[in-house]
Amino acid sequence: MIIGCDFHPSWQQVSWLDTETGETGERKLVQASGDAEQFYRQLPAPALIGMEATGNCHWLVDLLAELGHELWVGDAAQIRASCVRQQKTDRRDAEHIRILLQEGRFPRIWMPSAEVRDLRQLLLHRYKLVTIRARVKNELQHLCLNQGVQRKHKLWSQAGQKVLRELPLKPWAARRREDLLALLAMLDQQIDPLDRAVKEEAQRDKMALLLQTQPGVGAVTALAYVLTMGDVSRFPRGKQVASYLGLIPREHSSGGRQKLGAITKQGNRMLRMLLVEAAQIAVRFDPGLRKEYLHRCHHKPKAVAKVATARKLAVRLYWMLRTEKPYPEVVRIESSPRVPLVGAS
Repeated sequence: MIIGCDFHPSWQQVSWLDTETGETGERKLVQASGDAEQFYRQLPAPALIGMEATGNCHWLVDLLAELGHELWVGDAAQIRASCVRQQKTDRRDAEHIRILLQEGRFPRIWMPSAEVRDLRQLLLHRYKLVTIRARVKNELQHLCLNQGVQRKHKLWSQAGQKVLRELPLKPWAARRREDLLALLAMLDQQIDPLDRAVKEEAQRDKMALLLQTQPGVGAVTALAYVLTMGDVSRFPRGKQVASYLGLIPREHSSGGRQKLGAITKQGNRMLRMLLVEAAQIAVRFDPGLRKEYLHRCHHKPKAVAKVATARKLAVRLYWMLRTEKPYPEVVRIESSPRVPLVGAS
């Protein structure tokens, strides 16, 4: 059986082909009523099922793996680009996916394992809580600034906390301060065990330990990079890694005139943020990155220089995984097809 699936959070449209009899059919499956689970359970295993990359589908991925079916997830943009018709419906989308599977033109992408997806949840949960904590700290900074007190990062020291609590505020502003301080303490209490869990997982992962030899890259960035990139051999060059992470500029060139814009930001937002943070630390301890960063700062804004350094760092981490060479041995390896891999014959 070959099945094309147009997945939606509440329902899905499927189009199937029985390769033995040549019989085809289609059906709408509602998730809440159990139609989808019943449909896949009665299929003879193994069936080949294709669907576009989308969110909120982990339950379906786990179900199909449990039943012994083979699931292929495809690039949604390439699937849509391969259809020239201007009429788009769910039935036609499911049929189009099924035809791509039949003809061997389905743009399959790499999918992480269930264990990797669960570890990603650890990093994502920590990232979300840290983001909320940063917003709470910003609100407390604004309370101080409105009272003419500017301490910046010193506000979080013991002396700064004393100044914050002793600010003469009106009743509702004081209530806001107390609530924000209580929320900050609760977030710190929740984030601490997550930090320890990330460090423990990074210590158990050989590749994450390898990446931590690079100055500026800690346990969080190393583990996030390993889990996000997966099998790095699927990227022939470092330029593709930068594109995958959204660290390359948009381009709209024509007629021999090149026009570049801001970065695409098409990749993993969390990893991109971690790489930018790691790059700011790396330029302090890595002579090569520091030299390039300062050179760019002479003729580019600092924000542009930081992103460029993050791109350089992302490519270097890719080569560290690809060649299994730690820092500083990997520094001389360039992301170019003209440079052979270390140890390659």
